[in-house]
Amino acid sequence: MFENLTEKLDSVFKKLKGKGTLDEESVREALKDIRMALLEADVNFKITKSFIEDVRERAVGREVLESITPGQQVVKIVHDRLIELMGGDSSHLRLANRFPAPIMLVGLQGCGKTTSAVKIARHLMNQKRSVSLVSADVYRPAAIEQLKILGETIGAGFFDSTMINDPVRICVDALSDAKERGYDTLIIDTAGRLHIDTELMNELKKIKDIINPAEILFVADAMTGQDAVSTAETFNDLLDIDGVMLTKMDGDARGGAALSIKAVTGKPIKFVGIGEKIDAFEIFHPDRMASRILGHGDVLTLVEKAQMAFDEKAARELEKKIRKDSFTLEDFRTQLLQIRKMGSLEDLMGMIPGMGKIKAMKNVTPDEKEFVKIIAIIDSMTKKERINYRIINGQRRKRIARGSGTTVQDVNRLLKNYIEMRKMMKKLTRGGAKYLKRSNFPFK
Repeated sequence: MFENLTEKLDSVFKKLKGKGTLDEESVREALKDIRMALLEADVNFKITKSFIEDVRERAVGREVLESITPGQQVVKIVHDRLIELMGGDSSHLRLANRFPAPIMLVGLQGCGKTTSAVKIARHLMNQKRSVSLVSADVYRPAAIEQLKILGETIGAGFFDSTMINDPVRICVDALSDAKERGYDTLIIDTAGRLHIDTELMNELKKIKDIINPAEILFVADAMTGQDAVSTAETFNDLLDIDGVMLTKMDGDARGGAALSIKAVTGKPIKFVGIGEKIDAFEIFHPDRMASRILGHGDVLTLVEKAQMAFDEKAARELEKKIRKDSFTLEDFRTQLLQIRKMGSLEDLMGMIPGMGKIKAMKNVTPDEKEFVKIIAIIDSMTKKERINYRIINGQRRKRIARGSGTTVQDVNRLLKNYIEMRKMMKKLTRGGAKYLKRSNFPFK
């Protein structure tokens, strides 16, 4: 996400940092390039104008122009202003004092409301809340069945609205059902249209008036840019939404919606969807997003994902095995699966500071299929082979390749990489034992 904007801003800041001193003309030229970068990223014109004026006022002050590192000071000003533009602090759901607390998802058809409903449900269930789902979409074929199937994958409750044709009655009955069954949260997946119309808005207003939801979240497709922003503005005017969830952020290389929607609607982005899978979901942190935009990575989110994916006890056991040089192919497989839980490799690489600036890494997309291939090869091995790779001779390699649907070359490559990894770990335990002992990072 934000790939194009990040590259352009990085180019501007390189020029600024390369100058020993800055004057007003240098700042003016840099801001001209930043303005073009924001407009090309599909950021709202009025917001871009306001952003540039604000940065100019802060950047041409004596404390910046006469500082030891004026270029770095300008970068900090842009960083701080980006955080303000996207809302400042993270915004959370307000569900206290409601039982059950209804969350109403609204938006146009195709924006990803149904998947978002399940993602939010999973997020809340991880926080020990009990969640029930209901579809109030009586128009789209299979909408109810889709929500039911997705809800079952996370173990959420579900109110079957198949036999009810009135969306308002569906919501009323679902709320009563959630209360009777002891759920503390009800997520309502409402109907959408291809465009805003009177019938849709009247239906949503009726649901709001009768249900009085704790939260109304507008779900928007980030890839539609300013269309998403203008639609959010209309929904906010009519329903007074509480926040926004941006979907398909992983496919949005520009970022106009994320940078404009808070300033236009006055309502914060609360969550983002970064892929189709149920776990491809993040709380929106303006400060972390600003760091990503400027190519500084997002270490905090990376660590949080690691802490969720990695079991602390298992990490301690792994450390012992590495120290004893007994890291097996079975352990290797376990680690790969845990990394897989953290999200796509491309997304994880984007969170590592400076990764996008390394020439060797540019235009390199991690091959997710390679992940699947490695797991298949290890799965095709016997338990003895996983524990002791040295017994895997030529005949065994052929059998493993046949069983995994790969080639002998693929098996040889995996074993070679695994052996190299063991050597590297051995060096680490000799030279970095002190680091391993005091480190609490889950990738030990």
